[in-house]
Amino acid sequence: MRALGEADLPGDLRTTRLPLLDPSPAVPGGFVPKAFVGEVVPFRVVSFREGHDAIGVHLRLTSPSGESSLHRLTPRADGTDTWAADIALDEQGTWVFRFEAFSDDFATWAHAAELKVAAGVDVPVMAALGADLLARAAAEKDRPAAERKRLLAISAQLRTDDGTMTLAMSTDAELARLFRDRPVTTLRSASVEHSLHVDRRAAGVGAWYEFFPRSEGARRLKDGSVRSGTFRTAARRLPEVAAMGFDVIYLVPVHPIGTTNRKGRNNTLVAEAGDPGSPYAIGAAEGGHDAIHPDLGTEQDFRFFVRAARKEGLEVALDLALQASPDHPWVTEHPEWFTTLPDGSIAYAENPPKKYQDIYPLNFDNDPEGIAAEMLRIVRHWVAQGVKIFRVDNPHTKPLQFWEWLIREVGAVDPDVIFLAEAFTRPAVMRALAAVGFQQSYSYFTWRNSKAELEEFLSSVSHETADYMRPNLFVNTHDILTEYLQFGGRAAYRIRACIAATAGPVYGVYAGYELFENVARPGSEENIDNEKYEYKFRDWKGAEERGESLAPLLRRLNEIRGAHPALGQLRNFRSHWSDDDAILVYSKHLDAAFTGTGRADTIIVVANVDPHSVRETTVHLDTTVWGVPLGDAFEVEDLLTGEVWTWRDHNYVRLDAFAEPVHILKVRERS
Repeated sequence: MRALGEADLPGDLRTTRLPLLDPSPAVPGGFVPKAFVGEVVPFRVVSFREGHDAIGVHLRLTSPSGESSLHRLTPRADGTDTWAADIALDEQGTWVFRFEAFSDDFATWAHAAELKVAAGVDVPVMAALGADLLARAAAEKDRPAAERKRLLAISAQLRTDDGTMTLAMSTDAELARLFRDRPVTTLRSASVEHSLHVDRRAAGVGAWYEFFPRSEGARRLKDGSVRSGTFRTAARRLPEVAAMGFDVIYLVPVHPIGTTNRKGRNNTLVAEAGDPGSPYAIGAAEGGHDAIHPDLGTEQDFRFFVRAARKEGLEVALDLALQASPDHPWVTEHPEWFTTLPDGSIAYAENPPKKYQDIYPLNFDNDPEGIAAEMLRIVRHWVAQGVKIFRVDNPHTKPLQFWEWLIREVGAVDPDVIFLAEAFTRPAVMRALAAVGFQQSYSYFTWRNSKAELEEFLSSVSHETADYMRPNLFVNTHDILTEYLQFGGRAAYRIRACIAATAGPVYGVYAGYELFENVARPGSEENIDNEKYEYKFRDWKGAEERGESLAPLLRRLNEIRGAHPALGQLRNFRSHWSDDDAILVYSKHLDAAFTGTGRADTIIVVANVDPHSVRETTVHLDTTVWGVPLGDAFEVEDLLTGEVWTWRDHNYVRLDAFAEPVHILKVRERS
């Protein structure tokens, strides 16, 4: 039988006695994982050695500016040989990291010496081994002189020790700290280098508000016709949006709209005079994707809007819908960019059995280089107008490699640009889009409504895919009005807003949400009299004065988000328990080392997700997540009502869907 050689061993075991396996953060398929500035990233690796000797593991980080740092990892106490360190990354750009394992010779000696000397076994041997170890450490020239002197003195004492000194040194905390900071080792190994891309903070934290500029300031004239709102009139509402605490103002496409096959109200196939059409039917005689709809104003007016938003602390996000109306200049200038049917006509966009007669989809098979170059030009055009965030419409209907290329090309020139994937599609496709570069992603949150659904979904996006996929928890969109909102009444709107604003660091609402617009077009999950096909006239101020607006709650939720850094993290979601299948319980905790205040921050959310009931139950908390021993008392303050209670790990709650369906509780630090 042939002897087993190194060539027969798999993976890292071919080259080292200290393997470094399953490093993370990592992305399936070998793509680069990502984080955002200020995100606390969990670094993990599996490492071990044969026998009982102790090892240690370091993380070596190199920042985009070239600064290197070394971090000692801690073994997790779950028997998995996993080593961990949580690091807050504070610089935008590409970081490089690698793991380094080493034999921890002092820890090995100290453990053996403590046990053997106490048992009276091998006392002279352990003393001699300790003396040799400390002398070896004292000979290291990079140790401070005072430290070397102390180590030599202890070494000399150990050489004549009867066991008393040996036992004392094996359990000496200061000596252990010294060797933890600067270990003595005889074996070392290192992983390959890995990359981690850190985006600006807005890529991972933000509150989005969507509106149609044409509705903001629109007026019905005496003859019944409507005068469209403009960028100038829409800018007047920006202070109200900012006052609610939103960070991003998201605009649907602002380009000329085609007239051929224009859709009428409620998605009818025939438009009446004055119907504005869907903004997603892009392109007309006035221009295409690089043009402004003349009803909205000029390019100068658009830049005015961007500046006005910036003045209010808002950033403008623009819809990027790569498709064309039959009137788009591309249709005549580049007919090869579309699909021509056997009868010579151009194929409409379809989602069988649905057909969108006002839209032609692009066909990337015909001229991929030409289409890609034009899309890059369009994105750079709007970046030049001040737009750094793009909500991309249906990216799953375009080639994956195109998005990987486009996002890389744009980011190479302007790394601040953020792309949000509006892809409600199969999980593998959604995740692949995130993996190739999309900084944010729409998700299934909109359709996850029960306690069980929300627990599974929120845990998954916070942990399973958090290395590369950032969910934007939109409560609704101009296309989506779920059955939960249609039939859940005002309670449903409150519940969904509270969960979206606290469960993830990025969430969004579509204008009208605060007015509880919950009437759907029959047989659909879409608002009746949909703003996508007509102008909307809303009395924002009057509704709030009458107490018929959710704006005060949205304002308070965004205040809470701003005051609590724990809510600005994705990976710290922890699900807890309740005895009721409609009471969702979760926490978001951030250690004091990462809050910037020197104090830990913990939020507990208890939500009645049944909008039709009053629920009473017991909730069960793993209080050790925020450092409180099980059974100990602590105070919580409801940030929505101001009430204060003393809680423990088991607590009675009563949540009335018609009054206060959600507790958002701040854990008060114990003195």
